[in-house]
Amino acid sequence: MKKFSIQGGKKLSGTVTISGAKNSTVALIPAAILADEPVILEGVPNIQDVHSLIEILNMMHVKTEFNGSTLMIDPTDMVSIPMPNGKIQSLRASYYFMGALLSKFGQGVVGLPGGCFLGPRPIDQHLKGFKALGATVENEMGAMYLQTSEEGLTGTRIYFDVVSIGATINVMLASVKAKGKTIIENAAREPEIIDVATLLNNMGAKIRGAGTDVIRIEGVEEMHGCRHTIIPDRIEAGTYLAMAGAVGKEVLVQNVIVEHIEGLLAKMEEMGVPMEIGEDSVLVKETTSLKPVNVKTMPYPGFATDLQQPLTPLLLKANGESAIKDTIYPKRVKHIPELARMGAQARVESDLILLEGPCELTGAEVEASDLRAGACLVIAGLMAEGNTKISGIENILRGYDHIIEKLTDLGADIEMIEE
Repeated sequence: MKKFSIQGGKKLSGTVTISGAKNSTVALIPAAILADEPVILEGVPNIQDVHSLIEILNMMHVKTEFNGSTLMIDPTDMVSIPMPNGKIQSLRASYYFMGALLSKFGQGVVGLPGGCFLGPRPIDQHLKGFKALGATVENEMGAMYLQTSEEGLTGTRIYFDVVSIGATINVMLASVKAKGKTIIENAAREPEIIDVATLLNNMGAKIRGAGTDVIRIEGVEEMHGCRHTIIPDRIEAGTYLAMAGAVGKEVLVQNVIVEHIEGLLAKMEEMGVPMEIGEDSVLVKETTSLKPVNVKTMPYPGFATDLQQPLTPLLLKANGESAIKDTIYPKRVKHIPELARMGAQARVESDLILLEGPCELTGAEVEASDLRAGACLVIAGLMAEGNTKISGIENILRGYDHIIEKLTDLGADIEMIEE
């Protein structure tokens, strides 16, 4: 069993460079199969989710080459086959193949998606979109059978009942080759959606309005290859910024699009974390006394749900009580009992996370139940006195590129051990 072993109490300093966005990459890879020629993605993070997606591509006879952070995807000889269940279970983002396969082949079989368990993540809005475009959807034995008629998909107006990043991207993928015009209303506005739309437009699609709540798509007949550089990962950036606030002396976080993390930066400023914000970097200086804050997660451009867990250890340093309300995933609280094991004054009351600071943490054996809970525990381990061992690290490696190397370069005492 692999674990992270962290010797806490060391101050971090130096520079960390943010990798390409995980949440973009896992949609850009399925999007690339819509081309009839090779697509080259630059800035691809070397994480487990990417390797799982490459395996799925290879099963469908898509040629791939992954060197450093550049991924070449050549779908010239691609065939449509049922999607393998095992890979899908471990990977939520594999559901983007639904929209891509419908668009390219007019059919697809996709096992129901997995990923971190954060409570129910219904795909009903995805299916609503596919049906509106004219696809039939049948659920047999936990697999989704998607099919279009002879004529293929037809553009239409789709209004999402709830704002969903996944559904917005999936319906974009399904409609880029649909006949006529598709209008997606109440669309999600996350930067990753703009990133996917940019790639699709570079491949020949006609998408307008990505980043607003109304996206207009004019169907095209064919799509070609291109090169595309992935945006920096705003959640990875936020994780290292929260960490720098918690245990940093002077840490420069570079390759950041500052507009993407304004919600987090505003909260850190409110707490009193000294920062210098540059054009594409943020310098965090050593913190002395911090004020408690209240955080409410919201769809973009609000405070990201993926950053509430990484921010939690920093809130434990503030003088007084902070509260977090996650309106996106109210059940995203599994990190709280683990922090309590380390001595944190942290509790959950009817979906509200309450944190009392400042408190001294002590190393303990803890488990990362999901990706961002893992990030939270890594930061807590760096803050704690003594040794912290984190199990469930496959969840962390799913989404953080070269995390051990990046932390070691900043002066952290962290290693991966087998037990």
